[in-house]
Formats: sequence, structure tokens, C-alpha cells
Amino acid sequence: MMSASAASPSAAIPGVARKIGSLRKERRWALIVAYISLVTAAIVMLAPPVYMLITSLKTSAEISNPVGSPWLVRHPTLENYWALISDPMFRGFFFNSIKVTLAVVCITMVISVLAAFSLARMKFFGSGFLATGVFLTYLVPDTLLFIPLYQIVGGLGLLNSIWGLVLVYPTLTVPFCTWIMIGYFASIPKELDEAAIIDGASWFQTLTRIFIPVAMPGIIAATIFAFTVSWAQFLYPLVFTTSTDQLVLPVGIITTLIKGDVFNWGQIMTGALLGAAPPLIIYAFLMDYYIAGLTAGATKG
Repeated sequence: MMSASAASPSAAIPGVARKIGSLRKERRWALIVAYISLVTAAIVMLAPPVYMLITSLKTSAEISNPVGSPWLVRHPTLENYWALISDPMFRGFFFNSIKVTLAVVCITMVISVLAAFSLARMKFFGSGFLATGVFLTYLVPDTLLFIPLYQIVGGLGLLNSIWGLVLVYPTLTVPFCTWIMIGYFASIPKELDEAAIIDGASWFQTLTRIFIPVAMPGIIAATIFAFTVSWAQFLYPLVFTTSTDQLVLPVGIITTLIKGDVFNWGQIMTGALLGAAPPLIIYAFLMDYYIAGLTAGATKG
């Protein structure tokens, strides 16, 4: 009996070892496939900005008459960067984009937070249909909206003005940001606002003292979205602004650096890279806070 019982574990060891070896082999292949997919995706995603950087470091002569591979820089120079940074017109485009973006982000977040709180927590007749309708307005493409908006902005006398852009940009940012905030506000336990109301807090105090601090990850996500859309918008400023002193960066780069059939590719790529820098910095700093906020919210209480 003892020999049989002693032999049974040893007999099971080869089977267990085979299963472990099979699992390790499957895991190894899964890791290989995952790394191949990630490397491929990284190459595809990074190829355009890397090529833009390479082109921005070339002189106009090298771009016009390439020698060898276009991915190599024979005579690197910062001439394109200095030409744009020292140009008052380019700096004007940059500051116009900053003013429009900051104004739109502030307007968007005020409207989105108040609207989302009302739709998510202050239940009233038709609030669910209204919340769905707010999101559906985001699905309407801006190529259909700019024609009636052009008439509205023109009627207000805001054509060819950055304040006209401040007026129309929220039509792109408010619906989606409101939808994001509705989801965050709806996920907060009802006991918090019920306890606040029992203690005598108003709805506004409940929003500012309880919901905004708890929903900060959602606010950060909505702010990043509003900033990105406002900074990178091209169609509306192309239609609503014409004079050079009112152009924002995306339109200013294209309209001033493309003259007829002459494309100043070095400065175009440089301007595109400089224009992409602020969103890149925003994402680099705020995404960590965003992820940390989600993790903290998942582990509290």
C-alpha cells in the first residue's frame, strides 16, 4: 500500500510537467505575437512624425534635389525652426491658437459640467432622452454645420475674428464632453448627494464640494479632449477667418507656406511639429494624473 501511494505522485509528475511546459510554450508564443504586433504598430504610427522631423532638418535644396534615401539628412540644419520662431506672423498664429483654445476649453468645461450634473443627478422628465440627444449632436459632421454656422456668425458680425471661432468651437466639444461627464457623475453613489442634501447643502454646493473632486479623472479627460479638438480644428478657422492677423496655427501654416504650386516643405513640417508640441506636452503630463485618478477611484472605500 505504501509503495502504491508513494508511486502515484511520481506518476503524476510527468503529466504536470507536460502541462506546465505547454502553458509556458503558449505564453511564450503569445508574448512573441504581442511584441511583433506592438513593434509593427509603433513603426506605422511613428513613421509620419519621424519623417516630418527629418524633413524639418533639411535645407530647401536638399529637399528639392534628394540624394540617396529621403530618410537620411545629409546636412542637418535648424534654419527652418529659426525662420518660423523669429517670424512675428507665425508667433501671431500661435498666440491666436492659444487664446481660442483656452477660451473654448473654459466655456466647454463650464457648460459640460453643469449640463452633465443636471442630466445625471437631477432627474426630471425626459432627462434620459435629452442626454442621448446631446451625444447624438456630436455625430453630426462639422462639414454640415459650418454652412448654417457661417450665417449665424456673419449675422453677429463675428466673421474674420477669433471670437467667432470661440463661439462655434463649443458645438464640437460640448456634446462629447457632456457625455463623458454624464458617465462619471452617474457612477458616483447616490448616497453622497443624498447625504449632502440632508445636511442642508444646495445642488450647487453638492456639485462643487462633492462631485467635482470625485469626478476629477473625468474632468481631466474631457479637458484633454476639448483642448485637442480646439487646437487642431482646421475647417472652421479656414471658413470663418481670412485676414492673416486672425488666423490660427493649423490654417496659418497652410495658407502662408503654400504659395501657388510652391510648397515650402521644410517650414511646413517644422510648423506642424511645433504645432503638435503643446498637445504632446499636455498628454505627457495629464495622462499620468488621469490614470492615477482612475486607480484611486477604483480602490477607495
